[in-house]
Amino acid sequence: MKSFSFAPISKPDAVILILGTMPGTKSLEIQQYYGHPQNNFWRFMFEILNEDFSDNYEIKKNLLLKNKIALWDVLQFCERIGSLDSAIKNEITNDFELFLKQHPGIKTIVFNGQKAAVFFKKYVPIKDGSYQLITLPSTSPANAGKSFEFKLNEWKIILQSK
Repeated sequence: MKSFSFAPISKPDAVILILGTMPGTKSLEIQQYYGHPQNNFWRFMFEILNEDFSDNYEIKKNLLLKNKIALWDVLQFCERIGSLDSAIKNEITNDFELFLKQHPGIKTIVFNGQKAAVFFKKYVPIKDGSYQLITLPSTSPANAGKSFEFKLNEWKIILQSK
């Protein structure tokens, strides 16, 4: 199945960029980042940013924007059956050269899982020291090897990057 990523959630004043790999099946179906109800991304963001959780997608997006966090995916396009990153083939990356020029305040790039980091480092040329690159445990329900609390504590590094 051919999959296309979403437009970024961002404003020019962003200081942190969080990158997933590619939206999963449920996210594509409902046209929302991290749309699978068992994905912990939004729960982590609300908890870390000390806000009451909301299922409203506009509130979710505004939470990131008001905290100067941009959200996007490494890949613009891929072929994949299902939602597992390991099934991705024929991938094409998003235009990070343009995006980073349009968001000059970004100094930290956070990867939601190992595969996002692997694809980014494979395809996106970044000068050493230009950005702090942080790979965090995937928030996906497929990443069940670590507890919610463990992953949440790892994700709290975002607060140090703001």
